[in-house]
Amino acid sequence: MTSRLLSPLRWIFMGLVLLWLLASFAAPLVAPFTPNEIVGSAWSGTFWQATSEHKGMILGADQLGRDLFTRLLYGTRNTMMVALAATVLCFVIGIFLGFWAAIARGAIDMVLSRIVDLIIAIPSLILTLLVITATGPSTPVLIIVIAIIEATRVFRLARLTGMNITTLEFFETARLRGESKLWLMTREILPNVVRPMVTEFGLRFCFVFLFIASLSFLGLGVQPPIADLGSMVRDNAPALTFGVLAPFFPAGVIAAMAIAMNFASDAATDKIR
Repeated sequence: MTSRLLSPLRWIFMGLVLLWLLASFAAPLVAPFTPNEIVGSAWSGTFWQATSEHKGMILGADQLGRDLFTRLLYGTRNTMMVALAATVLCFVIGIFLGFWAAIARGAIDMVLSRIVDLIIAIPSLILTLLVITATGPSTPVLIIVIAIIEATRVFRLARLTGMNITTLEFFETARLRGESKLWLMTREILPNVVRPMVTEFGLRFCFVFLFIASLSFLGLGVQPPIADLGSMVRDNAPALTFGVLAPFFPAGVIAAMAIAMNFASDAATDKIR
């Protein structure tokens, strides 16, 4: 009974999140204002306060008087794009090096594994804060640093699954034919490990998305005046003192995106045989 009820609720939830994502990527067409436009006083105006000053404002204004709904649309798009770029890059690095280690074995496998162990031994947040503080906060640096850190987890999975494939007969046949390492990676190993990789991609994207939001909350993620969900929570947190719910909106979007990505990952995994 519970599973029957959960399934339609899951798809309804994912549909609502998908609509929000589509709206966020079409923000210039959907948003009533520009993201940095001052449209009212701080934390004022909602759809139930439809005065001439606050006309068109759905969720009210943020700490600077900018439209919160507009900032949420742009913030969702910006955070999603940074998280997606970092996740894709970490998978490219992790899968390539993991499969390479699985095929080469020996010294290459040992060196790569020890480097990965060294990176994993350092807490991710501390390592990221050190690098960003040293280089200065910027979106490209943020993407590269997070991709390298998260690639260590992908490397371990790719190496493990790759080693399982390299012991099978069809792989040995391809190796004896003289196929290149790139061929072995893309034609022999990758098609046979799609399911665990898809599952890992969904989980890794959630971790990266939440990690970027956390860094932005600390002031080291996406830099202002660019809209970002984590920085919106931080900037509007003082509103709670006045009974204004402004920080709950970006926090709710962060939670909804993480949950929806887990649902989407589960659904994609179920479809793959």
